Amino acid sequence: MTEKVHLKMAIAEHPHTSAIRDGSIPIEGVDAEFITVHPQIGAFRRMVRDVEFDVCELAPTTYIIARAYGAPFVALPIFVVRRFHHAGLLVRPDAGIRTPKDLEGKKVGVRAYSVTTGAWTRQVLMDEFGLDSSKVTWVVDDEEHVTQLKLPPNVIHAPAGSSLAEMMEKGELAAGFGANAGIGRTGAPTGGWKEVEADYPDLFPNAAELEAEYYARTGVYPMHGTIVVKDSVLAEHPWVAKSIYDAFERAKKEWLARLDAGELTDKKNTKYLELRKIVGHDPLPYGIEENRKTIGALEATAFKQGLTPRRMSMSELFVDPRV
Repeated sequence: MTEKVHLKMAIAEHPHTSAIRDGSIPIEGVDAEFITVHPQIGAFRRMVRDVEFDVCELAPTTYIIARAYGAPFVALPIFVVRRFHHAGLLVRPDAGIRTPKDLEGKKVGVRAYSVTTGAWTRQVLMDEFGLDSSKVTWVVDDEEHVTQLKLPPNVIHAPAGSSLAEMMEKGELAAGFGANAGIGRTGAPTGGWKEVEADYPDLFPNAAELEAEYYARTGVYPMHGTIVVKDSVLAEHPWVAKSIYDAFERAKKEWLARLDAGELTDKKNTKYLELRKIVGHDPLPYGIEENRKTIGALEATAFKQGLTPRRMSMSELFVDPRV
């Protein structure tokens, strides 16, 4: 390899990616131009609609949908955000919701139907608790990233001028997703979001206990940020996949060492220290085999939820840089 390939890369700032972004860990053979988009969701839309970047961090559900509709980019098995999803579905105390099945026949708010938080939470509700998602009316107040997506008939838009937070307050929704997935979020979809107080109880008051049991039994560990690369880049420079993967692995290894040494105690890092109690020493496992159950669970539920028009194979979705 004698050339350096110039790549535009839109990857968010994470504790385990900062050394790549600042150049202290180079990507072999790559002249990386890092583009910062605040919030990263803005880069999601620019990538799936205009294929603006050579490499981009995408929400995995958005990616799977885009790939199903022929997007000219493919994912590497690098997952830069992880968390479980038993917590965060908020219910009105007067809505009569005690179990997931009680959501049937009700209206539930979520920023967009394809938002990854919503997809993973519905996976839990459907596969673990028998929810018939088609019997829930999902109310959205934002666009879907992938414009080709045809929403199921039980997904409706909030009335013009209404936010999910306001609808929840008025009792027009029985439940809704917290933070930037819906309830508790105001502002424009491409930026300027602010969090507002959302004082409703969680559907699962014992979410942490359920999450630990779920992982121990299923091996499914929900991922969020996924790294995608243009097909045209890999067609011309197939070695780029391994170069990117190796850089991310090295950056993560150094980050894990700092976690072990007790050097990182801010909120972003303590989140992963807590996740270690469930998933073990490495709370950000990369690789296809290490994530086969999780990838399979998200692909399967995306189809069951009407997010993809067909089933997707592992080889369609991911390039294995270690082969």
